[in-house]
Amino acid sequence: MRKLMVGVVAGLMIAASAQAAEPVELAAIWNPSGQPPDGCSSGLTGRGVAPKWVILEVDDEGGRGVAETSADVTDDRFPLCIVDGPAYGNLENVDVTVRFRPVAGKVDRAGGIAVRVKDDRNYYVVRANALEDNVRLYSVVGGDRQLFAGRSIKVESDKWHTLGLRVVGDRFVVSYDGEEIFGSVDRRITGPGRVALWSKADSVTEFVDLRIERLP
Repeated sequence: MRKLMVGVVAGLMIAASAQAAEPVELAAIWNPSGQPPDGCSSGLTGRGVAPKWVILEVDDEGGRGVAETSADVTDDRFPLCIVDGPAYGNLENVDVTVRFRPVAGKVDRAGGIAVRVKDDRNYYVVRANALEDNVRLYSVVGGDRQLFAGRSIKVESDKWHTLGLRVVGDRFVVSYDGEEIFGSVDRRITGPGRVALWSKADSVTEFVDLRIERLP
């Protein structure tokens, strides 16, 4: 059975030299579909109703993931599922990947990864949007979202994609479906923070296989 999990890897980026830690399951096997995920706390940037992150079955084989399902159409509404646990609260240089599937949304159909999350008003986020066909990278400082890099690329609805963000110091590299698609530099948010899943407005996007690698 596929589970949504977060694996922390200590050491260098070279896989051969890294030692994987025990994974943390956000969708634990004892929690039924429709219940909140176990391993993350809900947050909200902007306005609108409180987020409703739930566990759900994502395929016919019993694979389980999470999604934000409130479908609130407020445009400046950005739900977060902030990964819990002491191992995930002190990450500055980090490589994060997640598989996601945009399922529904009229205002937006987006999903993303947030890093260096100080709180729900301060973080970096990379997101892919199936209604706009692009991947974009933002800083969020004091709740103000600022675009600083991006690329137009096909993001198909109802299809699984892989999104990745690697951050070392002020350097950012974004990957999509296994290929690096752009990089950038930004210095607005420094120091350690948490990692989160990210959504927007009425997006219903399913997430599985979230993985985190701690970088030196």
